[in-house]
Amino acid sequence: MVAVSTTELLARFDAQMRRNLSPPSPAWRIERVGPVVRWVSPPDIPSGCGVYWSDLDEDTADGAIAEQVSYFAGLGRRFEWKTYGYDRPADLGARLRAAGFEAEAEEALVIGTVEEVAAATAGTAPPPGITLRCLEDGEPLDGIATLQSAVWGGDWAWLIAELRQEQRADPRALSIHVAEAEDQIVGAAWVRFHRGTEFASLWGGSTLGEWRGRGIYRSLVARRTRQACERGLRYLRVDASPDSRPILERLRLHVVSTTTPYVWSPPSS
Repeated sequence: MVAVSTTELLARFDAQMRRNLSPPSPAWRIERVGPVVRWVSPPDIPSGCGVYWSDLDEDTADGAIAEQVSYFAGLGRRFEWKTYGYDRPADLGARLRAAGFEAEAEEALVIGTVEEVAAATAGTAPPPGITLRCLEDGEPLDGIATLQSAVWGGDWAWLIAELRQEQRADPRALSIHVAEAEDQIVGAAWVRFHRGTEFASLWGGSTLGEWRGRGIYRSLVARRTRQACERGLRYLRVDASPDSRPILERLRLHVVSTTTPYVWSPPSS
């Protein structure tokens, strides 16, 4: 495969995964309002509203931000403005904070070719005592919510509702993998195959503390990469935390930018 520059990778990512990405199910709406692309999830998916792409400058940013706040306030919905390090204007994050948004943790946007990652993970196997498998369509997902709560705290019922809806809408667009020790899920990750794009995106990758450092995360990356390869996709995308970033870089994914979510919530009544 011919090497692709970071500039070209970002251009393909921006065009395919932000400006023109298809929704996960017909119940979601994607709306283009001038220089903004926003997603509106069904009411039972509270986490899915947001702005995923914008083309703003110093003269238009504040007005566009105010317009989106007004729109989602009218719906009574929380929403996320997902920014990337190359977004304009350069002070977009500061403008969002001034408009009442709260910044969440910055992550690294990492992208790699399926070919390179497949080569880097060839022969990867889980540690003794661990079984990896792909959950069947319709199989209960409650064990994943339990795992997420154990690793990160909080209530992850919203995630299960989102994954179930995606599975019902298009089972081939989402593949959920678990690592099990006997009957306990000790690790979980999923991959989305985005229709009409060259990309698969990797999500999850949570592992119980006592099982970390044994190769489960790497093994789950390997399994999902093989699936992307089988489907003829060219690129893998991950929003990487500081913990996962060095592992992914060793597996031949490359940091091409940063991403920071800014969240706006309706005032409490």
